[in-house]
Amino acid sequence: MLALNKYIEHTCLKPLTTYADIDKLITEAKEYNFLGVCVPPYWVEKAHRDLRGTDIKVVTVIGFPLGYERTATKRREMEVAIQDGADELDMVMTLSAFATGAYDWVKIEIAQLAKLAHEKEKILKVILETAYWTDEQIALACKIATEAGADFVKTSTGFASAGAKVEHIRLMRKNCPDTIGIKASGGIKDLQTALTMIEAGAERIGTSSGVNIMQEWLAQKS
Repeated sequence: MLALNKYIEHTCLKPLTTYADIDKLITEAKEYNFLGVCVPPYWVEKAHRDLRGTDIKVVTVIGFPLGYERTATKRREMEVAIQDGADELDMVMTLSAFATGAYDWVKIEIAQLAKLAHEKEKILKVILETAYWTDEQIALACKIATEAGADFVKTSTGFASAGAKVEHIRLMRKNCPDTIGIKASGGIKDLQTALTMIEAGAERIGTSSGVNIMQEWLAQKS
């Protein structure tokens, strides 16, 4: 049977995230035993502390939401996040470099950050921001991320013009080996959308609507 809660990264990345927001997120994550919580870097230390004794992962974002920081900046951001207790890092691909065709630069950056993550036994996800790219570019970005050592590719930050689309999940799954995970994120607000993404090949669902999705799921099963 599908353990839906173990696909969900319960997310709070809104600009004015407060202490109360994080407390609520943590409480809900414990109640539904979600796979993880995704929080801004500022809140990683608190999330890590509040989740001690559980198997819920602490996920945070790097180079968020535009991805155009220098590699050294992203590296330092990752180092601090890991020190604060992050288990998984969702890093925005260098969108500017990719847009200008500097694919070697994109690959080198991902490789450097994947090496750092793996040395610390952490997971690196690469956010492609699929709303900006053609199918051919999405396929190329998947190839670059895979060859550079990423553990997952992820659709979106939630800050672009569109979030996850099922056709992009299928495309990403087609262009990544089975060893690379797919995370669907951005605009996933209901059970049917979440299930469609999973059926298309997503192993993770990043959403701020985790509770609503689980309530729909449990009501359907009862």
